[in-house]
Amino acid sequence: MKLALLVILAAPPRGGDIFERVMHALPIRGVVLFTVAILIVLSVLSWVIIAYKGFALGAAARETSKFLETFWQAKRLDAVYQTADGLKRSPVAQVFRAGYVELAKLQSARQKEVANAGGERALSELGDLENIERALSRAAGTEVTHLETFVPFLATTGSAAPFIGLFGTVLGIMKSFRDIGGMGSASLVVVGPGIAEALITTAIGLVAAVPAVMAYNYFVRRVRVLSSEMESFSSDFLNITKRHFLG
Repeated sequence: MKLALLVILAAPPRGGDIFERVMHALPIRGVVLFTVAILIVLSVLSWVIIAYKGFALGAAARETSKFLETFWQAKRLDAVYQTADGLKRSPVAQVFRAGYVELAKLQSARQKEVANAGGERALSELGDLENIERALSRAAGTEVTHLETFVPFLATTGSAAPFIGLFGTVLGIMKSFRDIGGMGSASLVVVGPGIAEALITTAIGLVAAVPAVMAYNYFVRRVRVLSSEMESFSSDFLNITKRHFLG
């Protein structure tokens, strides 16, 4: 391959410069076909992710609604914990589980301590509340990360696919102009098929990008709604904990 390229570059010029000869030596059609293959793979992966995330976020929303209904109707947190154990897809249920486990640990530790009085007990209760708040925050962060899994790939596809398609189109048009120079004719019969073939990569790029961008915006909104529900529930859980368990 290196020897062939050196022979091409060392040959005396016959109507073209070095750049033209290098372009003539490059397998432009193969590069264009490889570009099309990349775009098709990106499109297929995007649709797989769209289907998966649509199901996952839909299940998360349904189980969250079920959990919140159970939580506000229940009278004991241990009963809610048992319900949350069966709602693995609900991010709010998992946040509650983290808060409940931390609260149980603190109550068990407080039962073993000697009762303190006055300000010392107030400081202890404040520290307990902060521990629960940190547990809720960690669980919420973990759930948001889980909800956002694969979503950035859609953004990458939406932004990169049109440029990948444009790259293939530019190469295809360069090949068409090279064919025009070789045939010495610029008629529509000569130019048309090559230009049409070159534009296919741009079309495939747009076909891959548009659904990915639309799905990305939709999923980001769904994740934002679930994140807001986790924040609201965390605040409510802290208030309930402070009023009934640490008061």
